[in-house]
Amino acid sequence: MSQLDTLLKKIEDRTYTVGIVGLGYVGLPLMWTFHQNDMPVLGFDIDEKKVENLKNGVTYIKHLGTEMMETLANSDKADATTDFSRLDEADAILLCVPTPLDHHREPDMSYVEQTTKTVSKYLRKGQLVILESTTWPGTTEELMIPILEKNSGLKADKDFYVAYSPEREDPGNPNFNTAKIPKVVGGHGAEALQLATAMYDTAIVQTVPVSDCKTAEAVKLTENIFRSVNIALVNELKVVYEAMDIDVHEVIDAAATKPFGFMKFTPGPGLGGHCIPIDPFYLTWKAREFEKHTRFIELAGEVNTDMPRYVVERTMHALNTHKKAMNGSKILVIGLAYKPDVDDMRESPTFKIFDLLKAKGAEIAYYDPFIPEVSPTREHADWTGTKSIEWNKESVSEFDAVLISTNHSNIDYTQLANWNDCIIDTRNAMNGLEIDVQNHIFKA
Repeated sequence: MSQLDTLLKKIEDRTYTVGIVGLGYVGLPLMWTFHQNDMPVLGFDIDEKKVENLKNGVTYIKHLGTEMMETLANSDKADATTDFSRLDEADAILLCVPTPLDHHREPDMSYVEQTTKTVSKYLRKGQLVILESTTWPGTTEELMIPILEKNSGLKADKDFYVAYSPEREDPGNPNFNTAKIPKVVGGHGAEALQLATAMYDTAIVQTVPVSDCKTAEAVKLTENIFRSVNIALVNELKVVYEAMDIDVHEVIDAAATKPFGFMKFTPGPGLGGHCIPIDPFYLTWKAREFEKHTRFIELAGEVNTDMPRYVVERTMHALNTHKKAMNGSKILVIGLAYKPDVDDMRESPTFKIFDLLKAKGAEIAYYDPFIPEVSPTREHADWTGTKSIEWNKESVSEFDAVLISTNHSNIDYTQLANWNDCIIDTRNAMNGLEIDVQNHIFKA
């Protein structure tokens, strides 16, 4: 029996161990999904606290709930470790590590490079290495494979297998978890594609094989560029329609009744999350190598990154209406998470709003029922340790203005309207309130 046939038989028998590097918003639900389908799983992370929590069944990503953590902690088919020498215990090694932008808005591949070097130290024949992190087309074959081959002395597509399969997580989405989202897979060679597809087939509703790794990498970028461009469009329309005294949300809702040719996107205070604010710039960066310019993508990026500034301008207008200056005003920002009903604050535009308000002399506080305290971030260390205020009339009414940056569904917006008379609403959260509070709500 060939090496490939042996591995395919292990997958069929559910004795194929899936190793996952990075136990965050992508890696943890992926680990759970394979475990739920009776595959042995082994998680790796450099964060000792995450590993300790996972081994003890303690939730550290709220929207994933306690059942997942408790089940993984008590299972004899799941384990987690900070000891990367155990990588040789895994048949497949899935890399779910950050791919941020650096200060020059160019790809920071340090996490992928370092993790690949670590994997290469323990790489053995027959293993499958898959990158799941979003990146530029060519990363897997141009960056990862040379490192794996050089440091291990093994040959890709002969001794070991390499593939790329982009994560498609939508944290907090009740309709689509990891198992229910089709998985795009590109392999470095036919055998790698066959092996990766067979593995994902055990746990994911559908696999979508494509011709190679760079095609799969381009699929992920295309998905998020599509969203970025359309969000930029409605953000620009919001600014234009506001000047015309037209409610952009009413316009979009009415346009969405057309049963064809229109897809609804909603404006906001800026882009957040790990994907949409970052991914388009990966293609922009790579396109330069081919002397191509991504003007449309870059323009969308300019519109979206400028939205926090527009929100601050609207906040100044709201304060002026109440005969108050920005300098010295106390402003409560509601929502630190980048989207409703999760504790995910990666790339949240709220941080940019914080910085801009502070620069204009405002005193800032925040309320977020999902994030009681600001944990350390790569770019906003100054806010680390800041705590959410208590939600009560006494606390909220003492602020000169309240800015809604994230519209969590468990917030009582009628209470908010009664407790404060200067509200800047970037998410249309106050729409439809039964009481007459429109005179002190400002759209932004």
